[in-house]
Amino acid sequence: MSVPISRCISCWLLVVVVPLSLLAQAPSAIVHAQGGVWINGYEAKDASAIFSGDVLETKPGFSATLTLEGSSVLIQPESVVKFQGDAVELDHGSVSVGTSRGFKVLVRCITVVPVAEEWTQYDVTDLNGSVLVAARTKDVNVKFENSGHNAGPQNVGTQQGSVHEGEQHKYDESEACGAPPRPNAGTLPNPKWIAAGAAGAGLLIWVIVHGGGKTPVSASTP
Repeated sequence: MSVPISRCISCWLLVVVVPLSLLAQAPSAIVHAQGGVWINGYEAKDASAIFSGDVLETKPGFSATLTLEGSSVLIQPESVVKFQGDAVELDHGSVSVGTSRGFKVLVRCITVVPVAEEWTQYDVTDLNGSVLVAARTKDVNVKFENSGHNAGPQNVGTQQGSVHEGEQHKYDESEACGAPPRPNAGTLPNPKWIAAGAAGAGLLIWVIVHGGGKTPVSASTP
């Protein structure tokens, strides 16, 4: 019995076009590392692709460079970050950002973002409950956004300040966000971050492309 051509075309559309559309929707970046870097609990290879929601951890003595269109992020040793597409969420440690596309760094209720979408270099460090923001090239804005229930009495709502080129400023995390300081650097990543990353777009796309087997957390480029 022959199968109508239109039906065959529909089958191929379901098999090929739908997975490709999922791939196109997932923002990605490339991680360059020479050992000592973990993605969602799995040791990363050099030139690994990551997706929004993936969690990166650098071990003592090792760093990683995250590259995407218009931006580069150096993740310093003993740091944990979550990639968010147009930002990284810093759990603890330090990152150095160079961007022409307004790439942001988030530390709980604190957002650090370039003032203008032109080449900007800045550092953000989160250790021992203090957030240090240093503007290397151009100025950056520092925003505080609180919902109210976990904010200090003087910090409800949204506030904003600037760190000018060549300057740095330190912020008390508990004072800004209304919660006790978190553990020092060197602790393991938040388990909910690892779970979220493992269930995120990187895992989904790997399964679609490779069809099962033991699943690494993020796909790797050849």
